[in-house]
Formats: sequence, C-alpha cells, structure tokens
Amino acid sequence: MAWRDSRRNRGKLALFISSIVLGIAALVAINSFSDNLKTDIDKQAKSLIGADLVMASNKVPEKEMAKLIDSIGGDRSDEVRFVSMVYFNATQSTRLVQVRALEGGFPYYGAIETEPTTASRSFRKGRRALVDHTLLLQFNTKPGDSIRVGNLTFEIAGALHKIPGQSAVTATIAPAVYIPREYLEQTGLLQKGSRISYYYYYKLPEKTDADKLVKKLEPRLEEAGIAFDTVKSRQESTGKAYSDLASFLALVGFVALLLGCVGVASAVHVYIREKLATIGVLRCIGVSGRQAFLIYLFQVMAMGLIGAILGAILGSLIQLYLPQLFQAFLPVEVTVAVSWAAIFEGIGIGVLVSVLFALLPLLTIRNVSPIITLRSSVEHLTNQRDPIRLAVYGLILLFVLVFAYFQLGTWLRALAFTGGVIVGFIVLALLARGMMWLVKRFFPVNWGYVWRQSLANLYRPNNQTLLLTVSIGLGTALIATLVLMQNLLISEVAISGSEHQPNLVLFDIQTAQKDGVVALTKAEGLPVQQLVPVVTMRLEEINGITAADVRKDTTLGIPDWAYTREYRVTYRDTLIDSETSAEGEWVGTVSPDAGIVPISLEEGYAERLKVKLGDTLLFNVQGALMPTRIAHLREVEWNRVQSNFLVLFPKGVLEEAPQFHILMTRTKTDEQSAQFQRTLVQRFPNVSAIDLDLILQTLDDILGKISFVIRFMALFSISTGLLVLIGSVNISKFQRVQESVLLRTLGASRKQILTITAFEYLLLGALASGTGVVLAVFASWALAVFSFEVNFVPVLWPLLPVFLGITILTVIIGILNSRGILSRPPLEVLRREV
Repeated sequence: MAWRDSRRNRGKLALFISSIVLGIAALVAINSFSDNLKTDIDKQAKSLIGADLVMASNKVPEKEMAKLIDSIGGDRSDEVRFVSMVYFNATQSTRLVQVRALEGGFPYYGAIETEPTTASRSFRKGRRALVDHTLLLQFNTKPGDSIRVGNLTFEIAGALHKIPGQSAVTATIAPAVYIPREYLEQTGLLQKGSRISYYYYYKLPEKTDADKLVKKLEPRLEEAGIAFDTVKSRQESTGKAYSDLASFLALVGFVALLLGCVGVASAVHVYIREKLATIGVLRCIGVSGRQAFLIYLFQVMAMGLIGAILGAILGSLIQLYLPQLFQAFLPVEVTVAVSWAAIFEGIGIGVLVSVLFALLPLLTIRNVSPIITLRSSVEHLTNQRDPIRLAVYGLILLFVLVFAYFQLGTWLRALAFTGGVIVGFIVLALLARGMMWLVKRFFPVNWGYVWRQSLANLYRPNNQTLLLTVSIGLGTALIATLVLMQNLLISEVAISGSEHQPNLVLFDIQTAQKDGVVALTKAEGLPVQQLVPVVTMRLEEINGITAADVRKDTTLGIPDWAYTREYRVTYRDTLIDSETSAEGEWVGTVSPDAGIVPISLEEGYAERLKVKLGDTLLFNVQGALMPTRIAHLREVEWNRVQSNFLVLFPKGVLEEAPQFHILMTRTKTDEQSAQFQRTLVQRFPNVSAIDLDLILQTLDDILGKISFVIRFMALFSISTGLLVLIGSVNISKFQRVQESVLLRTLGASRKQILTITAFEYLLLGALASGTGVVLAVFASWALAVFSFEVNFVPVLWPLLPVFLGITILTVIIGILNSRGILSRPPLEVLRREV
C-alpha cells in the first residue's frame, strides 16, 4: 500500500527528502577526508619530523646536558634557528625571515623539497643558501643570485618549497632561509639577548625505541627546559589537531543536516494534511490507525534511504576537492580514496534523522477519524498531549547530543553544542513568531490591497514564515558571523592611519649600537617613538617552590612552563597608555641595593601563574639571582602597537644587566620603509625590523584562507535552507492554486497575483536573512567578548551584501517555483474541489 500510494506523490516526496542530501554530503565528504588524512599521517609519520627523535632548546645546553645530547647514539644533525633581516642583492630589498643554520644529513626521512631538486643537498657545500620560493617571487630573485645574511653573502642554491612537517600557512608566517651552520659565527648575528633556538635531529639505530628512550630521559630533559618529539608523539599530536578540525567541520555539516530535517518535518506535515482524505477512506474500509501510520512511515523511510544514498554519493565526489581546499593547512600529501565507513555512517544517519523528524507529523495519523471523509472542514485532530510525541522530541535531542559527543570527545562540549543548536533554533523561531504577531497586531489597514494581501500571507494558516526564518536564517547567521569575526579580528591588529601609530619595530639592538641606530633613524627623517630596554631572565622559584618541587608534587598547582620559559622584561618608572592599574601600588624607582624588588605582573598572567599580591618570585638574571615581590597587577591592551610586557621592573636595578633594545618608529610610505631597512641591514646586520604593515597583509591572507574554508562549509547550510524553500513552495503549490483561483474569480489580474507572490517572498527573505544577521551580531559579540577577549566594535556594512543577496535569491526562487500557479485555469481547480 505504501508503494501504491506513493506513485502519484513521488515527486513531492523526492523534493522534500532532497533537503537532507546536502547535509549528508557534507558529513560524508568531511569524514571521508578525515579518514584519508589519518591514513596518510600514519603512512608519512616519519616525514613529519624528518627524524626518529627531535630535541629543542632556546638556550645553549649546559655542560652536563651537552654530554647527554652527545651520548645519544645514531646519526645527528644540528640546527640553529632565529629571526633576522636578510638582504636581496639583486633588488636591494630586505625581509625579516627565519634563518636556519643546518649541519648534518637532516632530513633522514622525507625531503626538503627544492627547485632544482639537487639544491637540498648541494647548498650544504660552500656559502650557499636555500630561500623560500615565495620570497624569490616577491623580490624578483632567482637561483644563482645572492643574498646577504648578516656579514656574509650567500649564493642562492635553490628555491625552498617545503620542509618536512611544515604547512603552507606556516611558511607564509615564517618564510625560511637555510644556510650551512659552519658559517653561522661569521654572520655576526648571534648576539647576547637574541632569541635563538637549538634543534637536534637523530636517526637512531634500528633496535632503539625512541619513545622508551625519551621516557627514560624525560625528567632530566624537562629540568633543563629541553622539549622533545618522536615520530609517535608527532603523529598523535598532528592527528589530534586535524581530527579536531574535521570534527568542527563535521558539526557545521551536521547543522546543515538539522536544517534539512526541519524542512523534512514541515514537508511531511503539509503532505499528510493533503493525504487526510485518503487516510479517512482507508480508515472507513477497516485500516487501523497503526497500519495507516506504518504506510506513510515506510514511504518516508524509503525516500530517506534514497536521499541518504544520493548524499553519500555527492559527498564522495566533494571529497575529491577537499585536499585542494585544505592544502595550505596540511603538513602531508593527502590521497583520495573511497571511505566505506564514512559512506555507511552517512547513510545510517540520513535514514535515522529523516525518520526521527518525520515522526512528529506522522504520529498525528493515528488519531485521524473515518468521519473526516464526511466532515473535512471540521478540525479532525485532538489537542490532547501525546506522550509518544514528547518521547520523539527526547530522541531527537539525544541523537544530537550523542553525535556531538562522538565529534567533540567530551560530554561537556557536546552539551554546549546541543544547547547552542537549541538556542539558535529557539531564538530564530521566537523572532519569527514575534514578527508574525507584530504584523498581525499592527496590520496596515490603509495600505493598498496587494500589499495587505502579501502581509496577511505571513501569518495566515499554513504560512511558511517560521520554516523559512529558521532554515534560511541559521544559514545566514553562519555566514554573517564569519564576516563579522573576520573583520573584527583584522581590525584588532590593523595599523591605524594616525601619524602617532608606529608601523616599524626594530629589535635586537645591542647596547653599544643603541646610539647609532637612534642617530640613523633620525637621519632618515623618522621619529623615535619608543626606545625600550629588554632583559632576558628565567624564573627559579615561586614562593620558595622550585621546578624540582613541582615535578615531585603535582598537587602544588604551579604550571611546569613557568620555570622552563624565557622571560623578556623591561624596566621603567611609569606605566604607558596601554596599561591600567588593576590592584596594588606601582613603585616606579628603587635603589640599586634594594633587597626584594617590587614588580608588576600582567593580571591575566598572574592568574595563569596562580600567584597574587605579596607572593615572591626569584629570577635568574643570566646567572645573578634577584628576589622580587609582586606589588602591583595591571591590565594590558595587547592589541595596541606598544612594547607590552608580562613582567615589569622598576628603574634602579636592571640598568647594568645584559640587555638589548627595541625601537619603534613610523614610516610614511613603503618606499621610505624599504630604503630605511636597506640602510639598517647594511650598517647593523644583526638588528631586525618587523614591518607591521606586512604582518597585517600576511594575517589578512591567512584569515582569508580560513574564512574561505568556513564559507565553503556554511554554503551547505544556506544551500539546504534554499532547498527547504523550494520544497515548501512546491508542496504548498496546490494551496496557492486555490488562492489564485479565488483571487482571479474576485477580479484580481495576473499582474496583481504575481506582485502579491513577489512581495510575500520579499518579506519572507528579508525576515529570514534579517533574523540571521541579528543573530550573527549577538553570536559575534559573544565570541569577541568570551572567546577572543577583544572589544566588540562591529563593522556592519559588509553584512548588507549578505542580507540583500539572500533576500533577492529567496524572491527569485519563490517566483520561479510559483510561476505554475498563474498558468492553471480556474475551472481545473473548481472541478477538483467538486
């Protein structure tokens, strides 16, 4: 019977079930890509680090630790990393890069990809260098030209394309230049106070277990502040990072699926109302309510299965494009293969959710009375509360919660996601109901007939206001939130056009060079806006507790990183305009023989360090111990272009300590900035310059790539919403034909009916997209304040194209799908009514 009854209605069934196709496609595509990525990470695990074991430290190992590093067997390669300015001789240009001075046969697995391919080995012989290929393009330089690093000039052996384990985004942030380590000392770039990292790569003997080895050495390595990584640990950390990304994207796809399910529930509701007469006849000839319910349940299950299969096929095709979409963020080459696990999972989820959401309207079939065949105009259903209906609501929420748990890994996050989805749906539904009430309550009786009829359609029986507001609105909210957050984050780091805002930062200025750099800056016509001393130190004790004490007793609550990180602090007698006193009293000057020095900590850092006013910290200032007391806490505006620090010392105690200086200035043009940096590198090769305008461009490029990925996923939601719109229009087409006939019988012209339809969908599209935009503003505020902790100053004009685009698209789809109404002759409908 289910098969026979569906023969005249398969078009309607196929249309509303198509609502779930895109949601399933998104899930299958992301899960297939995730499975392939996990497989490739496992296969290419060794090439992620290029060695069996990597150890890293940001200071030269002490004598005992150096012996330990030397005692580890196998082949070893050493690398020194630091940031520095380099000079391109061909174009007389400068750029801040990450210099990597390499010695040994690294990488032992995988390869440093270069052009020509032989350059990855040949650069190690003689004064030759590998330069990131984007830098060569940017500065119109090619292999065979030369580059100056510090005091030495190197021939460019080749263009550097990829380093083991490095993604394209990482290369954009920190473009690398490789040089042989034997020439490092001659460059003159290793200065006291410079931020330098030392890496040791090992290819261990075949029988050596790297994980067991580092576990045995872990206490000594942690005590010395040496980080380590093995193939297994990098494989796990990389896999988890991209698994988290895939889970996030899968949740975005799941939101699209939920939107489709709303369309399914609404479509089944309308479909069942049209089948009431048929159901009444079946009941008259002896079909029970349960049998009638099962007839239409089987129809929904069959079409849900077909929709899920189509979605799985589409998702498998979409995953062919995903490696290109994500290639900028991936450290490995991803191969494309069919993931049957993802396909079967997608089909199962598709059938399950389509049935769950369709059950809500299907349950009403059980209460249809045979008398409906005689009294179709009378309300046929009871308003009594149905306990099974409440159980279905519970099953839907449980399914969403369980799905979120498997994607996010914790029940707390799953509850947060489920709560967010519920809140989003409720807010959109309430706003839709509110608009319907306002239109009905303040109905403009003085408007023309066409406009009044369009407004009445927003709240008339079987209206589409609630459905479209929820489906289109949530998709719009996703896109609008992305637009707002992208602009907000960029504005947080954007360089102000004010003449007083610095846009060039010079650092690693040694004390002996300070006067010379200041004189050069002024000679070039640039202002010296800030000149800040920086002292490097380490933390030895917190309230008398050492790192060894923390490792022995983890209940002390002090984080390990407090002792292993290197602190860069400054000293001055006043607070600057990016700092505000939060607690305590700032003491700006102390005598050189002060016993315990009063210092100021940034408020958030003090919370992370779990210290408060009055606590004592013992610092190691490059060999000299200095006891301090936390006398002051301050708030810092980190988004300001200022020399901001976690720890601030008063004047009087650090003046004689080894230190370097930071100078901030402002250039008026790119040409002036380039000329100044060229002169600076020639006279002071160890001094580095950060061009903040260039950083902004780089950040904008990265945010653009990230936003494109999220827009791609948000497209599934908005497309699903549009499918729901198409389905709802087509399903209610007969009802529109009835209205059209009545209006034409009363004398309405085709133009008037078309205008009524167009204006109705204009109102619906504006309401849906407007609601989404409003929700996006609140979501962006919450993200800005609670997640990113930045001031919420939204730029709203980019939301106008989003609002107008979705509104116009809704009108076009509404008119296209309603065009058949005007071509139906009134007699056809009147005969059907008879």
